[in-house]
Amino acid sequence: MWQETEAGFAQQRTAQRAYRLGLSQLACPGRHTVTGLLCTAGRQFSDWSADYRLFARDAWQARRLFDPIVRGVLEFLSPGAPLVIALDDTHLEKTGTHIPGVAYRRDPLSPAFHTNLIRAQRFQQVSACLPYVQPAGAARAIPIGYQHVPPVPKPKRDAGPAEWQLYRQRQGRENLSTAAVQTVQQLRQDLDRRWGAAQRVLVLGVDGSYTNKTVLKNLPPRTTLIGRIRKDAKFFAPPRLEEQPAVGSKRHYGILQPTPEQLRQDESQPWREVRAFGAGKMHSFRVKTLAPLLWKKAGAERALRLVVVAPVAYRLRKASKLLYRQPAYLICSDPELPLEQLLQYYLWRWDIEVNHRDEKQLIGVGEAQVRSARSVERQPALAVASYAALLLAAARVYGIDGPPQRLAWPKWQTKSREQRLSTQELVRQLKSEVLAYGLERLNPNSEHFVTAAAPRTKSSELRLPMESALLYASTG
Repeated sequence: MWQETEAGFAQQRTAQRAYRLGLSQLACPGRHTVTGLLCTAGRQFSDWSADYRLFARDAWQARRLFDPIVRGVLEFLSPGAPLVIALDDTHLEKTGTHIPGVAYRRDPLSPAFHTNLIRAQRFQQVSACLPYVQPAGAARAIPIGYQHVPPVPKPKRDAGPAEWQLYRQRQGRENLSTAAVQTVQQLRQDLDRRWGAAQRVLVLGVDGSYTNKTVLKNLPPRTTLIGRIRKDAKFFAPPRLEEQPAVGSKRHYGILQPTPEQLRQDESQPWREVRAFGAGKMHSFRVKTLAPLLWKKAGAERALRLVVVAPVAYRLRKASKLLYRQPAYLICSDPELPLEQLLQYYLWRWDIEVNHRDEKQLIGVGEAQVRSARSVERQPALAVASYAALLLAAARVYGIDGPPQRLAWPKWQTKSREQRLSTQELVRQLKSEVLAYGLERLNPNSEHFVTAAAPRTKSSELRLPMESALLYASTG
């Protein structure tokens, strides 16, 4: 997969350096800084300037790193199956005051009764959902895109009216919704022109922040959006012929329909049972639906389907009382999509949250201490691409739902066949293979520091064992 990304680099040695740092990103036992990655690669006694220039100066595109990931996911899908993707944004906490793109953001882990603020960078991620064979209905999200979406710098208080007008114009052009539209349109073009999947439907699952006018009105062809919506949204029926006035302009919207909350409380509308996979097993969901509907934010030309999902009951333990979650209100831009598929595709969207957690806690995305404008965009993208390559490589080697048999489980840990491989297990397997390969042979390194001494015919080789690199990386 890394060899397939060499076309996106200007030089082959640059691609090899990116591959080395990407593999070190997964195998690093300590902090995932650039120096920590160099120590993991056994290059703590070599010149490190070229590795920093990889992110700050070298010519390559971060989005091209995900091309083999997209092609690999398409290979697993059947010819008629849609490509289901999830899109969401995440924050990488930073404490430096001179890092590009850092601003105060709402802490998503703050309690509901008190909003906390953090200094962080904002990134937008796209993950493709790879369906499992067993258990039926499950899927794993594999990242296929990761881009930096910084906020527009706010002018000073004493700025003139022209600066404030330019600031508001840039806010309308450079935000999360417009970035999402560009990402989806670029992916649709790549499917049509580069990857030979012009007839494959693209299904986009988003949360409520992306279910807006900007995204819905700019969806590319053969693309379906499934997203959450407010419970008080106003919908209209398509206008009938007898409702059109005899004189004057035609009506674009018909009779006002019930809001999602009113539909949920309407006892005249029956509930339907729909089975879908979620939280590790199959569940029966009670849903209500209404279609076709029109929403003014989506325009009069786009028909929608409204789906109301009843609260799901659960217990914290066997003897505890029955608790209920909040109801969900969804809209779909394809009114003909079956309810079972619609609900299942949206439940797959939750796995992108698992991607965010694994990337920050296990892969170390955001731990690199870089301050160059290009480095803060490229280094996290390289780390996420390495994580995506790990997931896709595991699917190719072990099968979509097959566990590795190389490492034995601890005696106190029982592993069920129905449980999928976690990222921690895959990283542990990768580290065992890398260290086993490295400990079997010495790691020759050359001195690459630029000195004023007279050049020598042969460079002096330092025979550095893998144990030294491992110790440096674990304490770095």
